[in-house]
Amino acid sequence: MVSVDNVAHKVLSFIPYVLVLIDLRYEGVKCGRDGSVENHMEMGKKLLAAGQLADALSHFHAVVDGDPNNYLAYYRRATVFLAMGKSKSALPDLSRVIELKPDFTSARLQRGNLLLKQGKLDEAESDFKKVLKSNPADKEEKEARSQQTKSDEIQRLVAQAHSAFKNKDYLTAAGYLETIIETCVWDVASREMRAECFIEMGETGKAIGDLKAASKLKNDNTQAFFKLSTIYYNLGDHEMSLNEVRECLKLDPDHKQCYAHYKQVKKLSKQIQSAEELIQAQRYEDAVSKYEAVMKTEPNVQAFSLLAKERICHSLAQSQQASRAITVCSDVLQGDPQNVRALKDRAEAYIQDALYEEAIKDYETASEYSENDHQIKEGLERAQRLLKQSQKKDYYKILGVKRTARKKEIIKAYRKLAQQWHPDNFQDPEEKKKAEKKFIDIAQAKEVLTNPEMRTKFDHGEDPMDPETQQGHHFHGGFHSFQGFNPFGSGPFNFKFGFN
Repeated sequence: MVSVDNVAHKVLSFIPYVLVLIDLRYEGVKCGRDGSVENHMEMGKKLLAAGQLADALSHFHAVVDGDPNNYLAYYRRATVFLAMGKSKSALPDLSRVIELKPDFTSARLQRGNLLLKQGKLDEAESDFKKVLKSNPADKEEKEARSQQTKSDEIQRLVAQAHSAFKNKDYLTAAGYLETIIETCVWDVASREMRAECFIEMGETGKAIGDLKAASKLKNDNTQAFFKLSTIYYNLGDHEMSLNEVRECLKLDPDHKQCYAHYKQVKKLSKQIQSAEELIQAQRYEDAVSKYEAVMKTEPNVQAFSLLAKERICHSLAQSQQASRAITVCSDVLQGDPQNVRALKDRAEAYIQDALYEEAIKDYETASEYSENDHQIKEGLERAQRLLKQSQKKDYYKILGVKRTARKKEIIKAYRKLAQQWHPDNFQDPEEKKKAEKKFIDIAQAKEVLTNPEMRTKFDHGEDPMDPETQQGHHFHGGFHSFQGFNPFGSGPFNFKFGFN
């Protein structure tokens, strides 16, 4: 596909030839100008030849202001505009040249080429025909004939593209339009039609590319901005949708479609922003309510429903509502199995429910789609440690509490079990021995789970009561060492249900 930059580069490389040609053919036409205009013309020529386009342009502006009928000044200024990629500005200057000097074939040929690139085929063909009738130089004749042939071919392709589009054969229409746009690179209508083909074919990325080009090629293209906004909206990108619909309203504040769409996108965007702020503030229940409102605001766009469920899944996992989180996360993953964030959140919820094998599976799946995610790596290692730990001793299970249990719940469970398994309740030596072992486990569980530092270690897969993993580390706050842990103290047994 021919780009605007390529065209500009070709024009710029052609400048020296154009200047020499003009000077040879039109030497002596400078009469009637004062010294200031003459100086501006000479400086403009030199700067143009040197590629200093902005400076050259200012001098040619001065020439046109000082001598409005100087067709060479218009032509040279048009040459600068083309080299700068400003074809829209070049076209009026070329038309002014032709108005002042109808037999200036170079200007007419240049205008025909620009009109062809803009898809104005009838006007372009008219210029090419007039060039051929004017007894042009061999090079110009050859170019005009080639461009006229190309214009005729494009006319045929346009008719075929319209026919295919009308018959809803979007793939064929897009193929014709591809060929058309290779020549008519600034043709807004062809790009808009191809965008419609891409939308119908489900290739929204390509449609966005054509519509963005169309919005730049046509100054007041409100429809392109509206379509871009609706595409982004249906993709679930509310921020880009809002940006594009605002561009539409800048051009036409009273545009009914854009204004109605703007109100919808603005409301939804505000709800999503508010929900994210609640998540940042760790107000997870409020965030859940806000995202439920998002689904009510836009129930028909799947992308927003999926986003809302994904963030509800995250909020529930963060607020340690494991069962609800698993249900919602699973719903998200049913529609989007490769959703890494939902996989990570469900894995965390599985850990909260002590379902370590399921958590490991989710983390492993997530790592396939996001290999360099450190959070996944750390979560997987933690889930593996917890699984290994659960196969040995699980203090939560010993006390019969959830991993999310608060200190008050832990102490209550401990007291109940300690009373049940108090060794004094058993007379048989074997039963007493069994009760003492059970009682020690219960006391250890209480010690670990009511100590924030020890509990954090345990929650990360380390057993602070296991001398093999702690290598003799000591914790204070009730018992002196893990290896010498004794809930009965020294001397005669005298157990009390007291807590600091």
